[in-house]
Amino acid sequence: MLIRLIQEKDNQEVEQLIRTCLLEFGANKSGCAWEAPYLGQFYQVYQPENMQYLVVEKDGYIVAGCGIGPVQGVDSVCELQKMYMYKDIRGSGIAKQLLELSLEFAKKHYKQCYLETFENMIAANKFYVKHGFRLLDKSLIEGPHYACDRWYIKDL
Repeated sequence: MLIRLIQEKDNQEVEQLIRTCLLEFGANKSGCAWEAPYLGQFYQVYQPENMQYLVVEKDGYIVAGCGIGPVQGVDSVCELQKMYMYKDIRGSGIAKQLLELSLEFAKKHYKQCYLETFENMIAANKFYVKHGFRLLDKSLIEGPHYACDRWYIKDL
């Protein structure tokens, strides 16, 4: 498997990856990534210097992805964004590599990393805690992902 920066040609595959994972966890609803108007434009969205989206390519197909971007209105805090992977890739160790590379990038621009997720994504919640994220009592911001019910932060 190859981890690399997103390319414009990846946009459609990344959108399909995210929508497939959201369907799997019943998150195809308002208040989460399902309604994000830019899901099919990640290459364009992640061009600023303080943003990055990595993809994992296996046999010529995108099988996972993870982004870093600013938290609007909160200085020096980034968000781990749209970290998804297909079911058959989970448990392979690639998530750890993807997270480590993303946090390495984040350290160059931010002091903390925030993320929002769902309680029913049990393995993901355990993964974040295992890698140093602390559970918060509430969302750091009032943003578009109001349906999320788990929030984490990590010092970089």
